[in-house]
Amino acid sequence: MARVVLLTSEGTSGAIAARYLAGQFPDIAVICEGSESRWLFIRRRMKRLGPVKVAGQVMFMLLQRFQQRRSQQRIAEVCAPLSGAPDPAVAHVPSVNSPECLAALRELRPGVVLVMGTRIIKPEVMAEAQAPFINYHAGITPKYRGVHGGYWALAEGDAGNFGLTVHLVDAGIDTGGILYQERVRPSAADNFSTFPYLQLAAGLPLLAKAARDALAGHLTVQFSDLPSRLWSHPTIWQYVLTGFRRGVW
Repeated sequence: MARVVLLTSEGTSGAIAARYLAGQFPDIAVICEGSESRWLFIRRRMKRLGPVKVAGQVMFMLLQRFQQRRSQQRIAEVCAPLSGAPDPAVAHVPSVNSPECLAALRELRPGVVLVMGTRIIKPEVMAEAQAPFINYHAGITPKYRGVHGGYWALAEGDAGNFGLTVHLVDAGIDTGGILYQERVRPSAADNFSTFPYLQLAAGLPLLAKAARDALAGHLTVQFSDLPSRLWSHPTIWQYVLTGFRRGVW
C-alpha cells in the first residue's frame, strides 16, 4: 500500500496528530518543519496589517500564554481519547518548502500527504509528491479561513459554525475542496486556549478517514455556499471586548 506522510510543525498539536495518526497508519512518515523566526513573522505581518494591529496581536499572544498554562487540565481531558500510539520517528526540515523536504518527499513517494499547521506549501512541493495534499483546518471553511476559526465563529455570534474542516490543499489559504466538516459544541469549561484541542479531537478521525479515501481513490469534494473570509489573530482589545460582549474568553 502507498505510504501516508504527515507534514506538520513543531508544537503540541503536531505531536498529538503524529501520535494519533501513527496509531491509524503504523508506517506513517512524519516530516516536521522548524519554527519560523518570530521577528520575521512579526515584520511580515506589520507590512500587511500595520504596526498598531500587530502590537495588539502580540499583547494578546502574551496574555494567551498565561491562559494556556491555566488550561492544561482541561486540554489533557479533551486530548485523552487521542493518546495511545508511541511517538513515531520524525524527520526535521527547515521548512515544508525547503530542498530537504522536497528530497524527503521524493524518496518517500507518498500515496497521500496530510498537512497540519505548516506554512503555505508552494506548488512545486506538491508537484514533487505527485499525491493529494489534505489539510486539517481548525475552522469551518470558507467562512472561517486563516487562524482561530472556532474562536471567531463564537466571537461573531455564529456558534453553529464552531467546527473544523478537512480539505484538499490548493494555491490559496484554506480554499481547497472540502472533504469533511464537523461542528463542535464547546462547554462552559472551554476558552480560547482549549478551543483548538476540541477541534483537533473531532478532526483527527476525519483526517484519517480522508487519508483512507485518498489511498482508495475515492475522494469526494463537498459544496459549500458559505461566504469566504480570511481571519487573523485577535488583538488584545478585540479579545477583551468580545469577552464582555459575548462571554467568549
